[in-house]
Amino acid sequence: MLKVDPGALGKLLTGRRIAMVSGTNGKTTTTHFLAAAMRTSLGAQAHRLVTNADGANLYHGIASALSQAPRADIAILETDERVVAEVIRLGRPEVLVLLNFSRDQLDRNHEIKRLATDWRNALTAAGASGPVVVANADEPLIVWAARGAANVIWVDTDAQWLQDAVLCPECGALLARHTDGDNQGNWFCTGCDLAQPEASFFVRDGSIIDARGDVWSPDLQVPGRFNVGNAACALAAAEVMGASVEDALAGIRSVTSPAGRFATARFGDTTARLVLAKNPAGWAESLALVATDTVVLAIDAAAADGRDVSWLWDVEYEQLRGRTVIATGPRAQDLAVRLSYADVDHRCIPDLAGALVGHPEPVDVIATYTPFQKLRRMGGV
Repeated sequence: MLKVDPGALGKLLTGRRIAMVSGTNGKTTTTHFLAAAMRTSLGAQAHRLVTNADGANLYHGIASALSQAPRADIAILETDERVVAEVIRLGRPEVLVLLNFSRDQLDRNHEIKRLATDWRNALTAAGASGPVVVANADEPLIVWAARGAANVIWVDTDAQWLQDAVLCPECGALLARHTDGDNQGNWFCTGCDLAQPEASFFVRDGSIIDARGDVWSPDLQVPGRFNVGNAACALAAAEVMGASVEDALAGIRSVTSPAGRFATARFGDTTARLVLAKNPAGWAESLALVATDTVVLAIDAAAADGRDVSWLWDVEYEQLRGRTVIATGPRAQDLAVRLSYADVDHRCIPDLAGALVGHPEPVDVIATYTPFQKLRRMGGV
């Protein structure tokens, strides 16, 4: 379609109320949250909504999803970081959710500040008619990018990953964090005025506090403290789109395994929970979810995974000591070297099917994108 009509995406975006979701981690789950929130709010009119719910988030995927629902006037779009600026220009979205920025697919995205610069420039160019930005206040690069927006709703997601937020994106000075007082943990630049903004929505002790100060228990069906932050961002965006908190949370609570994430699958006699992790930030959150004695780690370096696997050395696999660990996938031996240096006892079984047979007890599987999709097909998820 885009070869026949290179302007097709712009035409498909025109005339719709659009909410975009982007960031390095959590895009798919947050898009599912927001789409479910809006469907619940729309009720009998839910057919008015279209979304690219399975992670096809580049130009082709977005155009494909929109073309299948030409009459849908509300679009909830997961958007890859590299196409955000163009979709802002073409679609004039009503809401833009910016989740986080961290190193990912280093062979294609060599410097994440370049992407943030594209976002900032696009928001500045959009001016007052640009989207309401729902932005993660814990992420310095997100805050810097969102400075270009006319209207920002800040969400304090209580994020834990700090390794990609060392230097100020504005002036290059070191970033620091308060250690006492009311703003404990808030970040600030030691060389300029860039600092964590005051948030309207908060995540605290597993609860979400909205802009009115009301405290809500998310009661999610997907695990992980990071998903509470994703839910808070989806809730803020749903309110901008006109949903009530009650309807939005009811929809968010209905999400179980977005695009296979956290799904339980059967591989012969083996029961496995599938977790997707694509980069050091994602692995840090995913390893904290491990609840089984046996853990299967699946690694590949195809184009969708990113061909550079040097990020393996930034993941704290040391926390898996004492568990039975199996390294699998086409790059299993790269992972095995890293596990050896981490003093983690492991077996290397490159064949995915072979790694998943013979486990009488349930296992957790953490996989990069390509083996994750293969495992979904193998397990019928």
